[in-house]
Amino acid sequence: MPYLTEPEFRHDRPARTGVLLVNLGTPEAPTAKALRPYLKEFLSDRRVIEIPRAVWWFVLNGVILNVRPKKSAEKYATIWQTEGSPLLVHTREQTRLLAEQLGQRGHGDLVVDFAMRYGAPSVESVIQTMRARGVDRLVVLPLYPQYAASSSGTALDAVFRTLMKLRNMPEVRTVRHFHDHPGYIAALAGKIRAHWQAHGRPDKLVMSFHGVPRFTLDKGDPYHCECHVTGRLLAEALGLSRDDYAVCFQSRFGRAEWLKPYAFDVLRELGRARTRRVDVVCPGFVSDCLETLEEIAVEGKEVFLTAGGGDYRYIDCLNEAPDAIAILADIVEAQLAGWTRAQPDTAARLARARALGAAG
Repeated sequence: MPYLTEPEFRHDRPARTGVLLVNLGTPEAPTAKALRPYLKEFLSDRRVIEIPRAVWWFVLNGVILNVRPKKSAEKYATIWQTEGSPLLVHTREQTRLLAEQLGQRGHGDLVVDFAMRYGAPSVESVIQTMRARGVDRLVVLPLYPQYAASSSGTALDAVFRTLMKLRNMPEVRTVRHFHDHPGYIAALAGKIRAHWQAHGRPDKLVMSFHGVPRFTLDKGDPYHCECHVTGRLLAEALGLSRDDYAVCFQSRFGRAEWLKPYAFDVLRELGRARTRRVDVVCPGFVSDCLETLEEIAVEGKEVFLTAGGGDYRYIDCLNEAPDAIAILADIVEAQLAGWTRAQPDTAARLARARALGAAG
């Protein structure tokens, strides 16, 4: 395997530490033409589709890639922003704010960047850029609170595959999950409380997580359990009884059984029960994307209302909320132990000096 081109080695070059956020990915445009290569890369991942390659190759290339790109493009078009897809917009801004927050905490020399597991910017291209900037130590943070082989696992795969192509490999630390991080639970609870203060409390809070095939649980994937841990901790933080909330799973694909209960089944049942008000939150997503803004906020609402339900409200993901950025910074700082030493923020030092001068 040929090595990737790396910057010229210098003995006097100071080591720098990098922080790499990795998210799922997005097509470059809400068009069938752009969706086809994106879906092909995504659905060709052996972590995502775990069925025999020969069978899947014919299904993917003979059926799915001839039908799904157009349908997916139509859905993306309904949520697309001027700057691009919401997932890209939020991830880019989260990265900028994280770098700013870490700088305020005294880690101003960090190289903070983001990559997408599928699409652009690719993991390989971003790591090469970071290496060119002198990064010899790397913290990798997949932006998935709950670990799944098909999300965090494949994101780390992409990182390790890139590192295999480097002659001079950096030190690496990875974040597995943060589903039960106290700060993450507190931020989710704060977001929901703020929504309730503005709009009142619902009869039922529905927590919808992205689904995965049922057999992944049998094979040892911890995702199902970690979703329920997040749900339980969030309910406790909000003071909810077991009847006040429901945990379910969305985005089912294909005919195989996936984790249950399915989100649309839960919403349909609540609608048939003439539930007056339902709020839906997606604690498995750090950023709003197609699966939250279109599938849950739009399709989920239609399912609930059509079945006879009353008021339906979707609560946004954390996105760029200050609490969300603070959590990411806390997680990164914990990984930096022994690598970097926080330096006092320059602005804070000047402010203290001026205060002392005024007091004197």
